[in-house]
Amino acid sequence: MNKVFKVGLIGCGHISETYFRAEKYFNNIKIIKCADINRKNSLKCAKTYKIKALTVKELLKDKEIEIILNLTIPKAHYQVAKKALSNGKHVYSEKPLSINFKDGKDLLKLAKKKKLYIGNAPDTFLGGGIQKSKEIVDKKIIGKINLGNAFFAFPGVQSYHPNPEPWFAKKEGGPVIDMGPYYLTALVNLLGPAKKVSGSIVNGVKRRIIGIGPRKNKTFKVECPTTYLSTITFENGSVIRLTLSFDINAHQKNHIELYGNEGSMIVPDPNMFGGSVYVCKNLGDPWKEHKTNKMPLGKINIRSQSSRANESSTNANYRGVGLAEMAYSIQNKKVNKCNGELSLHVLDIIKSTMKACVSGKSQSIKTTCTKPLPFSLKQIRKILK
Repeated sequence: MNKVFKVGLIGCGHISETYFRAEKYFNNIKIIKCADINRKNSLKCAKTYKIKALTVKELLKDKEIEIILNLTIPKAHYQVAKKALSNGKHVYSEKPLSINFKDGKDLLKLAKKKKLYIGNAPDTFLGGGIQKSKEIVDKKIIGKINLGNAFFAFPGVQSYHPNPEPWFAKKEGGPVIDMGPYYLTALVNLLGPAKKVSGSIVNGVKRRIIGIGPRKNKTFKVECPTTYLSTITFENGSVIRLTLSFDINAHQKNHIELYGNEGSMIVPDPNMFGGSVYVCKNLGDPWKEHKTNKMPLGKINIRSQSSRANESSTNANYRGVGLAEMAYSIQNKKVNKCNGELSLHVLDIIKSTMKACVSGKSQSIKTTCTKPLPFSLKQIRKILK
């Protein structure tokens, strides 16, 4: 029987509701206390979910808390994670690991020294959509993957987030830091580690209008590039063209397409857990659909629009599985799937992509990682309620 780990939440904003929802699905995590630099946020969270609100300092030192769930804004990820580790607690953070590579390396070093676990979003690659894609890739159904396209394009988070400024800030802003982790983690899961990246930028609208919340219709300044066009070469020889943009109102491109020497495949949205995978073996053949809606982490569980989670009316969203899988790994002394090595490599690709696109000079990826193993049905069932 699994131990239920007592979790302390730091950062009671936009994404926290999704992690409370995770308690309905997974049997080994329980958020019992929360904190936020804005006391009103933590008190509201505590009242809503019937838990206790503390200050950040109190929560970090609380001996009852075993895992810190770090849902702060990106620029605070490093400091909060470091303090959690320094206080002898495992930590699971929202993406990215940190906003600069040096700090990410520092966290892994500290965790190793303290013999503590680091977990990091995204965990969407553990869902049915990417796991079914992985099965097809690993079975070489489309042969050796030579080329591919990955595409994220959206007008920007200002349309659905009441406080969007951090996504457009000078050092922590832009679509590579925001959406890159989903696409890059999925690609590393499918293809293995990356080797080098090149690219360019396009600057979009310099002032944005907030579309929701108490500050609706207020404008703010954009301080970072908002479209990145990059080419990533992986260690296995695959070359992927990746577009990440906050400047496109509408498009009809697939999220990810991979082209092998024996066929092509369409990979579903790496920002969600479900979706069908499509395979075409020969020119003119119909695309064969591989459904994921009966897989444990592919079943539709969202039935109504949630503006806070940016979800469509029907979708599979099991965010929090990475936290639950880490808790299981801690108990059983295994390497967690959303581990620090993977997260640091993805952060390395993120920072290298931004540097390559801004400078126009190709960048070598400094790190590598072990290609993630499949998340088996047996493993999933051990943490499901």
